[in-house]
Amino acid sequence: MSGTVSEADLVLDNLPVRTFHHRGLTVEGYSRAAVQSYWRIAELKLGFDLGASPWSFAGTQTYFVTHAHLDHLAGLPTLVARRRMMKMGPPTIYVPSETVEDIERLLRAWVRLDRGKMVVNLVGVNPGDEIELSREHVVTVFATKHTVPSVGYLVYARRRKLREEFKGRSNNEIRELRISGTDVTHEVRQPLVAYLGDTSPAGLDALDDIYRATVLITELTFYRPEHRKEKIHKFGHTHLEDILERADRFENEAILLGHLSTRYLDKQIMKDVPKRLPENLRSKVHLWL
Repeated sequence: MSGTVSEADLVLDNLPVRTFHHRGLTVEGYSRAAVQSYWRIAELKLGFDLGASPWSFAGTQTYFVTHAHLDHLAGLPTLVARRRMMKMGPPTIYVPSETVEDIERLLRAWVRLDRGKMVVNLVGVNPGDEIELSREHVVTVFATKHTVPSVGYLVYARRRKLREEFKGRSNNEIRELRISGTDVTHEVRQPLVAYLGDTSPAGLDALDDIYRATVLITELTFYRPEHRKEKIHKFGHTHLEDILERADRFENEAILLGHLSTRYLDKQIMKDVPKRLPENLRSKVHLWL
């Protein structure tokens, strides 16, 4: 199993941040079940989940939260307050629509406790929603399956491409068609980054493009045979067997598997998991430890 995940670097607040580089993308963060999950991709100017808020992540304004469990959301008040203290603009936080009202209540409680304003753009999302990030990137929301309302996010790179029927035309002809109001191009999308929080395998299967994303970030909470996958699915998690059953579907260039259970020691995980992976996965899987 290859990998370029760095050792954890301690930042100002002593939160671990690991780093992975692939095709011009820098994935940073940490993820361990029942502890904390927080991720950032600086080049896309976005983060995923807020189980904690490393000081170095404060400059990222846009976050996509999968669900409201503490290990995925507890860092929200810290991020909001810290950005205000540093005179940055309010962050935009996308969350499952069912959680918006309760998160607003939580932030109002922190206003009373902290005696400081909690200014944030909180946006509820549902499966099927699309969020425009920029001219180059758009995010699609998809359904995941957990014990609380949850969603996943797929970032697409997009560009305009000349329609087939106009190929072979001269530049002057194309220009005249544009001037006349004819749309001579169409949008082409490439799945770039798929992010799943806590989910049973139903989350992986929600969209075919999840398996085609350049980088896939998903959970692998359990891997030992004695941890029965049927019970694990009931509690909204994924087992290594679920990954192995889908081994031929993963067209991704890099697969980051995080959120491993604290029942396992790192050295056990690094010893046991790689030897169970088929060759086509071993070369692209990176265990987030």
